[in-house]
Amino acid sequence: MPRPPEPHRICGAAPVRALFIRRPEAVLRLFYTEAMRRMAGPLCAHLARTRRPYREVPPEELARIAGTPHHGGICAIAQVRFAERLQGPVLPADLPMAPLLPVLDGIGNPHNLGAIARSAAFFGCRALLLSEDGRQADLSDAAFRTAEGGLELLRVMRARDLPALLRAMQPRFLVVAATAAGGLAPEALPRDRPVALVLGNEEQGPSTPVLEACPARVTLAAAGPVESLNVSAAAAVLFHALGGAPQPAPPPAPPAQRPRPRR
Repeated sequence: MPRPPEPHRICGAAPVRALFIRRPEAVLRLFYTEAMRRMAGPLCAHLARTRRPYREVPPEELARIAGTPHHGGICAIAQVRFAERLQGPVLPADLPMAPLLPVLDGIGNPHNLGAIARSAAFFGCRALLLSEDGRQADLSDAAFRTAEGGLELLRVMRARDLPALLRAMQPRFLVVAATAAGGLAPEALPRDRPVALVLGNEEQGPSTPVLEACPARVTLAAAGPVESLNVSAAAAVLFHALGGAPQPAPPPAPPAQRPRPRR
């Protein structure tokens, strides 16, 4: 019989604060150091009302509980959160709309996932779509810690068949793959619809079936000798460039009128 998944360990002031705001019912226990006593006070009061445990502990004990020395002085043990699995090639009808929907295909480093989620939330995204690529990182302690609360602000979904979903999205979204070379500059893309921006595996980019499902490409041109950016850094630049409100297509110019001959 498979063991149930371990609870998530949400570490750091911003991630823990976001967890209590967005998913307070998911918090199982709270641990904090003396230095974080003031911040922890209201959180402990909430846990006392709901009869869930909390405790002040020395930093070395918190490192053992959190599984990392990078705990920021506070760690909430929370019910495990899974990405929402989409059953078919269609987005949920109640998906909150925003100008930009990040799509991750095979991004395996959980710190990159967390950093992308942090930037996505900063630039106003409302959701994050993951592929079923076996290399794709899922929600994890490291991703929550790096996201600095951003994952709590995003609806995280996982597509069973990402190429089919991207094709089905095209009447509603401009589906764009970020590529290392050969794409348009961000400012050259049409902006009459929300953008679904596909970010691929750190080494190889999007998989071939996913890339073939994207009718547009975007590339950041280097201004110096370094050839490329880390995927999370490139994502932040592209979110800034593409995250504004979609602009309606300009109306067609009126036909030129010939001057009437004088009589």
